[in-house]
Amino acid sequence: MRNLLLFGSFGAGEVIVIALIVLLLFGGKKIPELMKGIGKGVKSFKDGVKGIEDEINADVTKDEKKEENK
Repeated sequence: MRNLLLFGSFGAGEVIVIALIVLLLFGGKKIPELMKGIGKGVKSFKDGVKGIEDEINADVTKDEKKEENK
């Protein structure tokens, strides 16, 4: 379990320091564009996962119907 927590737990101070570093690296104008891109990526990932889940559920339902007809 320790190997999974690479950075440990973040506190408020660490989050503020990271936010300031990101602000300095990317500048105030680039951050909204960066966040929009991340949001689109997460949405695309969720849509892909949902599509796969729907396909799996459709296959399971199809197999159950075949077994009922036997």
